[in-house]
Amino acid sequence: MEIRDMFSKERVSFDMKSKTKTEALDELIELLIKDNKVKDAAVFKKAVLDREEEYSTGIGMGIAIPHGKSNSVIEASIVFGKSVDGVEYDSMDGKPAHLFFLIAVPEEANNIHLKVLSEISRKLMHSEVREQLMNCGSFEDFLEVF
Repeated sequence: MEIRDMFSKERVSFDMKSKTKTEALDELIELLIKDNKVKDAAVFKKAVLDREEEYSTGIGMGIAIPHGKSNSVIEASIVFGKSVDGVEYDSMDGKPAHLFFLIAVPEEANNIHLKVLSEISRKLMHSEVREQLMNCGSFEDFLEVF
């Protein structure tokens, strides 16, 4: 599966309202539920939070890449979210996160999430990509940048 195929216009938010890490995860997971990619929000959220306990997926530079592997995930998917105000996310650099990529993979999936994490991280290392994502207002804009 190509990373591009894991995105969908039903799973993007260009105006996140969340103020906390928990609210941000709930807001992003809700998009997975609405798009029938996750069966049980609580089960998937637990998988994501368990992963967060190892170390924060707030990688710095305004980016968070939370992810979880769960039997509640129907199909490997990614949610993109943008918060203009930023969300306190226990990021490695201590700064708020503005760009979110929530990766959801089924329990039985091999290491697809590692491939996706690597690809997303590589792209986001470039400040111009992060800037362009902050200026996106449509799914088409997002795909063009990403």
